[in-house]
Amino acid sequence: MSSDSEAERRAHRHILHFNAAVTNGDWEAFSEWFAPDAAMDFVGVPVPPLRGRLAILDAYVADPPADTMLLLDATERDGTDVVRFEWHRGGTGVMQLTWDGDLVEHLTIELD
Repeated sequence: MSSDSEAERRAHRHILHFNAAVTNGDWEAFSEWFAPDAAMDFVGVPVPPLRGRLAILDAYVADPPADTMLLLDATERDGTDVVRFEWHRGGTGVMQLTWDGDLVEHLTIELD
């Protein structure tokens, strides 16, 4: 993975903040990286769509992930970062992120 693409830089930062929240339980700090009107959708996972930073925070607090991620690669396609990742305990997935400046505007997560 080359470290100089903007998509990789943004993905690395997002995963770094996610992993910190998994480790320290501070989902409020993690949620601050989402735009106030952010949206989050899941593909193949029984989680309803989330709309707004507060809904995203509430979902993470109610059912926090227990595993951290490793960035495999990230590319930008038509304004969307496509990020492949691996869970440290096994399994992979893809995140699609769009941005409002440095904040996540829309995140779609699909697990393999």
